[in-house]
Amino acid sequence: MTKKPKLEHSDFSGEFEDDSITVLVDIHRLAGSNDGWTLEVISQEEDVTTWEDSFTSDKEAWEEFLATTERDGIRSFLGDDDATQSVH
Repeated sequence: MTKKPKLEHSDFSGEFEDDSITVLVDIHRLAGSNDGWTLEVISQEEDVTTWEDSFTSDKEAWEEFLATTERDGIRSFLGDDDATQSVH
């Protein structure tokens, strides 16, 4: 049986609410590594938005999330019936 790698989650990870919509922001990397940080946003309907590129710091990932929310709105993380997984 293969073990799942342990992840280190950023202090910036957690729920974020805007315009009465709540999403889970998950910023993580492999535990004990200096690898880049991965940014994922998960809606209450379990739509997952994942950025293709990693970030040098967890703060950089958080700032990208905030910039995307400001530019595109929190609703951009909500899928619709015809949408596939979003990637930024």
